[in-house]
Amino acid sequence: MSEKVIVGMSGGVDSSVAAYLLKEQGYDVIGVTMQVWASEGDLSIEREGGCCGQSAVDDARRVCEILGIPYYVLNFHDIFEREVICPFIDEYIDGRTPNPCIRCNRYVKWDAMLKAADMMGAEKIATGHYARIRLLPNGRYSVCNARSAAKDQTYALCMLTQEELKRTLMPLGGYEKSEVRKIAEEQYIPVARKPDSEEICFVADDDHESFIRRMAPDRAPGPARFIYKDGTDLGLAGPITRYTVGQRRGLHLPMGRHVYVTKIDAKNNLVWIGEEEDVFSRRLTCTGLNFMAVEDLPEGEKISCKGKIRYGHHAVPCTMEKTGPDTITAEFAESVRAVTPGQSAVFYEDDHILAAGTITGDGTET
Repeated sequence: MSEKVIVGMSGGVDSSVAAYLLKEQGYDVIGVTMQVWASEGDLSIEREGGCCGQSAVDDARRVCEILGIPYYVLNFHDIFEREVICPFIDEYIDGRTPNPCIRCNRYVKWDAMLKAADMMGAEKIATGHYARIRLLPNGRYSVCNARSAAKDQTYALCMLTQEELKRTLMPLGGYEKSEVRKIAEEQYIPVARKPDSEEICFVADDDHESFIRRMAPDRAPGPARFIYKDGTDLGLAGPITRYTVGQRRGLHLPMGRHVYVTKIDAKNNLVWIGEEEDVFSRRLTCTGLNFMAVEDLPEGEKISCKGKIRYGHHAVPCTMEKTGPDTITAEFAESVRAVTPGQSAVFYEDDHILAAGTITGDGTET
């Protein structure tokens, strides 16, 4: 009997080809899409290429019909709102910049798909991510870099657990994007040229402020103040939810030169401004740790590795140390731009993830 596998179908070319490849490998493939909106128009998730909208369901259903595999739509609106939307709003209101895709992967997609797999008698789940899963000599599973450095998605998978990794297949880890599109064209998969989704699926035009004001009108922050690094009041700013560390565009400050957001003080409703050199740091702290290649690290032991502080960041050599029960401090070999509270810090050993956590600051906080 063929091993049964549940494939998360986003309606895009990657998950479609992942399903095709697994079927070709002899798996008993079932396609599923997680419906995370309560009703049409509830969230702004209908953009072309989005992974959560009705168009995604329609495209995924068409692909499954062509591949000749069963297809189901699962409603996970409540868990999506609880585990992704609400924390996203909370983080921005608290002056941080969250990464909802990482949280969605951990608490919605994998959790939901594994529950669906259990109900359908499937041992494995699969996705169209560009990453690989490896069983290391120490018996631990880790997410490893994809063949395609340009499409590598290991960063977004940094919070997956050992049980989740053990039951996951990622058939695209050894492919380039161009090869995936070619396979889709050769197999007449209709989404072969569908554009990739690059923004947060539930926030139209990356307008976080408007989204938060609409979803949480009673909690949305009012106008803040711009404060220069020497304490000078530069005048009225927009709500703090409009800004993130390292931001230059959209400040509209008559300084006669480019200036940058260096810190967001939600408690005092201030947006701190500085020069370009002020957004660089060689240190960070993070909490909410997830150990992947190792079960844990002893406090005080320093590990040489590479650290990545945002999705598009090139990993930089660093020394990582566990400095508390749930705290890692990292020192980078070179300055990194915009260490941003709320983003994830992911630490790599060779080509696989060692550990990850949520950035709390650049280590200079008092």
